[in-house]
Amino acid sequence: MLDQSFAEHFAADWIDSWNGHDLDRILSHYSDTFEMSSPVIARLVNEPSGSLTGKIAVGEYWAKALELNPGLYFELVNTLVGVNSITLYYKGHRGMSAECFHFGPDQLVVKAFAHYAP
Repeated sequence: MLDQSFAEHFAADWIDSWNGHDLDRILSHYSDTFEMSSPVIARLVNEPSGSLTGKIAVGEYWAKALELNPGLYFELVNTLVGVNSITLYYKGHRGMSAECFHFGPDQLVVKAFAHYAP
């Protein structure tokens, strides 16, 4: 089970790595075979399912996203803790967003789901 201390550390490091546009550091939070789902995946990389699997595929998608958004900056609003998951609620360049992260036994993300306000 994840605790509040782990969640706060993960949230701070995740936000800081995105704000630093440090792709290697961003990817360090994830297992090699993690699954990422986002409505932006469908638009940006023309993947109708909205999902990608693995650090290579998601890393390429995020590299493209970072290149297209040089001013990308996230501001953490709240960190919600579940049993083996964390949801980060934050303000991004699109407005309010939430990402839900499911963790494996090694405390790396195995599945992530991005949600955006209209």
